[in-house]
Amino acid sequence: MPRLAANLTMMYTEHPFLDRFEAAAKDGFSGVEFLFPYEFPAADLQSRLAETGMEQALFNAPPGDWAAGERGIASLPGRESEFERGMDQALEYAAALGNRRLHVMAGLIRPGQDRAAHRDTYLRNLARAARAAASAGVTVVIEPINTRDIPGFFLNRQDDAQAICAEVGAGNLKVQFDIYHCQIVEGDIAVKLQRDMAGIGHIQIAGVPDRHEPDLGELNYPYLFERIDALGYAGWIGCEYRPRAGTSAGLGWARPYLANH
Repeated sequence: MPRLAANLTMMYTEHPFLDRFEAAAKDGFSGVEFLFPYEFPAADLQSRLAETGMEQALFNAPPGDWAAGERGIASLPGRESEFERGMDQALEYAAALGNRRLHVMAGLIRPGQDRAAHRDTYLRNLARAARAAASAGVTVVIEPINTRDIPGFFLNRQDDAQAICAEVGAGNLKVQFDIYHCQIVEGDIAVKLQRDMAGIGHIQIAGVPDRHEPDLGELNYPYLFERIDALGYAGWIGCEYRPRAGTSAGLGWARPYLANH
């Protein structure tokens, strides 16, 4: 049975952000994730988790200048010191929120830039990040993202992400398997889940192609949930989708799963 976490960046946008915890709890969610916590004091977020009995499943390390279009800095040569400071901040929030999964975004590579240099920077930064996170009991996850949603994103394929984790060789560095992104880039979801499950640290879902509810579009999520269960995955599954209408009204697909938690 999937353990569903509401993504509060995309879901419940009918409410101010801090009120989304309560809205998700009322719908039966017991876990939440979101992109970034840094505009709020950690104590404010922790109090919302405590009031609702929610568990923090995941959030992202600082991504650089998001408003200017940056989508992570882990692979960007020359930004190593900024990345290290961001990891320190992320781990402070993780400790306050009881969070054990931290997503580190790779960033963009522009046409003509040296891919090998980006990859070397990425590997070094991930090794440092994993060492820093290990002492806090935190797992770092990296996510392949499709180039339709984020053109130029450095990491796009599951096999490349798994190879990077293997090369770094840290036990607390895993892949964030976003089924929506994987379907757009590669497809063959069930086979890739089986191939890579040992290296998967977090799973996310959304309907394809429009990133609405998982019961809309081309994927058979009930089947995929059965496969994920059979493969022994016990972690959170983040619902990182944009509700087509109201969030609560669109949760019919999730009711059978939320009712059991």
